Amino acid sequence: MTKTILITGASRGFGKIWAKAFLQNGDKVIATARNLQDLADLSEEFGNQILPLQLDVTNREQVFEVVSKAHAHFGQIDVLINNAGYGLFGAVEEASEQEARQQMEVNFFGLLWVTQAVLPYMRAQKSGHIIQVSSVLGIFTLPTLGLYNASKFAVEGLTETLASEVSAFGIKVTLIEPNGYETDWAGASSAQSERIEAYDEMKTAFQSTYNPDNYGVPSATVDAVLALVNSPEPPLRLFLGKIGYPVAKAVYEQRLATWDACKEISTQAHGK
Repeated sequence: MTKTILITGASRGFGKIWAKAFLQNGDKVIATARNLQDLADLSEEFGNQILPLQLDVTNREQVFEVVSKAHAHFGQIDVLINNAGYGLFGAVEEASEQEARQQMEVNFFGLLWVTQAVLPYMRAQKSGHIIQVSSVLGIFTLPTLGLYNASKFAVEGLTETLASEVSAFGIKVTLIEPNGYETDWAGASSAQSERIEAYDEMKTAFQSTYNPDNYGVPSATVDAVLALVNSPEPPLRLFLGKIGYPVAKAVYEQRLATWDACKEISTQAHGK
């Protein structure tokens, strides 16, 4: 059965790859981007099957207008994929106020505004699937990506809460958590804070751990995402790539060991 899918950040990377896959699958796609020219090729190939809309997800008023227009055009929104986002590179101390706020505005608040705009329509139709594109860096962290880590940890907490609130309305919720992929996420799509020399040694050490095998092939995600969108009982969380699960398993084992070692003093702190 075909679906109507709204996907943000559809101009490049995962967004464009998935939008094209949905269209080839026969689905209707509402594709949003800051620059509509980036969607011209999909519009030319798929015609009325795609509705390209210009959107800056940080503009809450525009978000609600665009979602209303999208719903009026196709009559429903079955799936929302909040994909818009970018990475800010730099040590925590290096991030300026503007950089830190903008990272949260796009990755967290933008996602929140689109989710809020879509929910009334999904509640009314008593169905829907909200898919938030998080990251393995919403589960564990890496140096030089502190603000990005923080934005994705925030997305994780928001979305887990959302899932518990909307299940009674027939709405499913999923967090997609990709590891690194061979997109331009770390290139043209990223931002870089101003350098503080004291962190150079740490950055050099971190960069020396680079392994190209850890970065997946973007097109290889298509089958998993198509299966997710068409699953009657989708999972709350889904890793994409081979890195997330083993690293998360090791990180959580370490966390559990730390909590276990401190459980006596933790219990005493309850006071009764």
